[in-house]
Amino acid sequence: MSWSGMRSKLENEYLAASLRGHIQYYATSYSQCPDHEGRAAIRLDGKEIIAGCYYNNWLKAALFPRDARYERRMKEEMAFMDDTAVQLGVFDQQSFYRAFSMFDNQSIEESLASENMLVRIFAILDRRVGKRRLEKIRQGIEGEEKTFREFFAIRAAAEGMAAEGEREG
Repeated sequence: MSWSGMRSKLENEYLAASLRGHIQYYATSYSQCPDHEGRAAIRLDGKEIIAGCYYNNWLKAALFPRDARYERRMKEEMAFMDDTAVQLGVFDQQSFYRAFSMFDNQSIEESLASENMLVRIFAILDRRVGKRRLEKIRQGIEGEEKTFREFFAIRAAAEGMAAEGEREG
């Protein structure tokens, strides 16, 4: 599937009605680069909430915690994106494509429980997650990763749910 097809599904088919016109997904390849690497982002009303670039892997490698679990996951599953990778922007358009493929081919329950943070972000913004499920998620939100809490707060606010304390900064 092309990026325009993925973006259309994410923004029109999957995105909650309350977020349509507010959330935009972005991915591009740099055609001048020999390997056509690029960047990806999720924007809220034009402001990038998360953004990643292939070249951030090189720039931030010294900051990224590379324990045995991380190394094993990177070898086994190239689509692995945890909260640290998302916060540091150590992902690119290919990570978006792989995360979308996972999201598009599994249930919303599996996506919400995924170890891939990009998949979880796609899921929390999904129209299939209603207010009752959001209330259930809110009950355990303190134990969630920072990025997931931020996207939960965006979704809760869009649904008119008080999101006191969920969104940091």
